[in-house]
Amino acid sequence: MDLSDILVALIGGVIIGLLGKLVAPGDKDNIPLWLTIVCGIGGVLLGTLLYSMFFDPQTNGIDWWRHVWQIAVAAVLVVIASTVTGRNHGSRTRA
Repeated sequence: MDLSDILVALIGGVIIGLLGKLVAPGDKDNIPLWLTIVCGIGGVLLGTLLYSMFFDPQTNGIDWWRHVWQIAVAAVLVVIASTVTGRNHGSRTRA
């Protein structure tokens, strides 16, 4: 992994993290912005890895399906981070 790969992961991680936060269900996205970005970077790296395990990673042009995988993984990571940090304050009914 060279410097350009790291820059793509960081810049893409910010974008994918914010998109993942948007598609996270309900109020599961109540985490700090820095953690969203970390989830985005993880989404870029893990999404690319998972995508390349099942599909041919060598495509011409923009690989939109890879980006869909990255956003989905980032959304899952946002939900996990929200659950682990205890910040998912769902609508609880009081008895």
